[in-house]
Amino acid sequence: MCGRYTITVTEEELMLRFMLESSTPFYEPRYNVAPGQMVPAIINNGAQNKLGQLRWGLIPSWAKDAKIGYTMINARVETIADKPAFRTSLRSKRCIIPADGFYEWKLTEDGKQPMRIVKRTGQLFAMAGLYDTWVSPEGDKISSCTIITTVPNKTMAGIHDRMPIILRKQDEAAWLDRSIQDVNLLQSLIGQPYPDEELRVYPVTKAVGNVKNDSPDNIKEVS
Repeated sequence: MCGRYTITVTEEELMLRFMLESSTPFYEPRYNVAPGQMVPAIINNGAQNKLGQLRWGLIPSWAKDAKIGYTMINARVETIADKPAFRTSLRSKRCIIPADGFYEWKLTEDGKQPMRIVKRTGQLFAMAGLYDTWVSPEGDKISSCTIITTVPNKTMAGIHDRMPIILRKQDEAAWLDRSIQDVNLLQSLIGQPYPDEELRVYPVTKAVGNVKNDSPDNIKEVS
């Protein structure tokens, strides 16, 4: 699964990387993003990429209760085309969750050790996501998202049996293009785990286990 991640760059770096044209009042670097929180996400409105906020944990539009979102922080790539919660969003409500790292916990003799996974270049990357909008009986709207996961590459295999889908840069525009609804084509964009040789893993402080800890210290390598 993918249950924690980081996005520690400046707003300017984020805008340049994803060709965003306008700044936002809500963006700030974050070192311990967790499910249930509002997260920065990118969609395309047909003319340009737009940065907004979505609640992490997808609530399908047909859901009876918003609590279902806590069980849908991730969507397995193997089943998104078939599951009612995801198949409509796959066709027309796709998003990018920008990040520069994510956390997983590795089982060791001393317990679970949090690890941070980043690109070797240290650059931003795009996690493939889906979103939807739910309206409560009282008329309140919640726009939410899920991160798609796949089987691990060699780097991740010794840590966890799932990893987020990191889009290749050349596939990001197609993923965001709402006019593309060919499921086979879409699945070809997310069909493989990110190349093993392009990722780096290192241990970090166990403080990241507490969602209240959102400090630059979270991403420092520990011995």
